[in-house]
Amino acid sequence: MFARPFILPASLIALIALAMILGGPIFQPLGYHAFADQRELAGIPNAADVLSNLGFLAVGIYGLALMPQARPQRYMDDVRFSYGLFFVALVLTAAGSSWYHLAPDNIRLLSDRLPIALACAALLAVVARRYLDAPRCINGLLVAFAVGSVAWWGLSGDLRPYLLLQMAPMLAIPAVLVANRAPKAELTAFLAAIALYALAKVCELADARLFMQLPVSGHTLKHMVAALGALCIAWNFGREVKAGDSTAALAQRDSP
Repeated sequence: MFARPFILPASLIALIALAMILGGPIFQPLGYHAFADQRELAGIPNAADVLSNLGFLAVGIYGLALMPQARPQRYMDDVRFSYGLFFVALVLTAAGSSWYHLAPDNIRLLSDRLPIALACAALLAVVARRYLDAPRCINGLLVAFAVGSVAWWGLSGDLRPYLLLQMAPMLAIPAVLVANRAPKAELTAFLAAIALYALAKVCELADARLFMQLPVSGHTLKHMVAALGALCIAWNFGREVKAGDSTAALAQRDSP
């Protein structure tokens, strides 16, 4: 059952990977660490880029707070670990990105990119486990790829594996959810999250340009918009948990 539904998303990812291989290494732009908004606030350098990571922290804590309710629900067995990893990755993103933006350099950037890679891996695992009948080991394989992609960049400067991992959920997840006729609420939540993350990447690319027009920079907006995308995923998880609680309560009430 795993092979046939896996063909479409695997083909999309394979095409991207092939294009990246043929295109050659992708290196980080020179001056990457020179973000537009370098204002200090209350002794915090680059304060807007640092403090805007609080959104990731809030969403991560919210998701983790739901985990005890999800633990007894058998419907969540296949995806509980993956969702938990996603929420932990959000908390680590808040910490790692904040530390990086205090004094941006390549060493600190490792602590920013690794949690993001883990979050992408977790979302892929959620969909693969639920809709593609992927074995439990998919979690470990995707985590290993996430760690390897960041390590590869750190050692070689080549961003291709890391960028592939970021692009994979944006193409593969909608394809899987639509093909498998996912529930409307779940489809909406994931599509909204992906759209917001795509918008966040646009904001990142327009960092200085947006800062010239707005009170905040594009990179600060990136953090805020991406956190809203993560909130969509957390909302869907909370919806499932509450639905499971309601079903269990009805079953208990109707039992003799």
